[in-house]
Amino acid sequence: MNTQEEKGNKAPEKRMDVSSALRCASGQLAELLRCEPGTVSAMKATDDGWCADVEVVELERVPDTMSVMASYRVSLDADGNLIGYERLRRYARGQIDRR
Repeated sequence: MNTQEEKGNKAPEKRMDVSSALRCASGQLAELLRCEPGTVSAMKATDDGWCADVEVVELERVPDTMSVMASYRVSLDADGNLIGYERLRRYARGQIDRR
């Protein structure tokens, strides 16, 4: 019996690696929304798991540059399960950010 078990403490949870979390965020959101996954534009570790910004195609248009894209913030737990999401913005695929 190790010292952590003797003290009644659980062993620290192991967080999944960033590449696995990236695939989980993109795949689970695409399945939930039934939209084509685009790219993951941001990914960061949180105290509880991972937070990712995922770009998806919400509406296909011709020409392709007029397709409607959306950016979603996805929260994953330490095991890579989707625990929440929110749409941050919608934009035309051909649109360029201006800052």
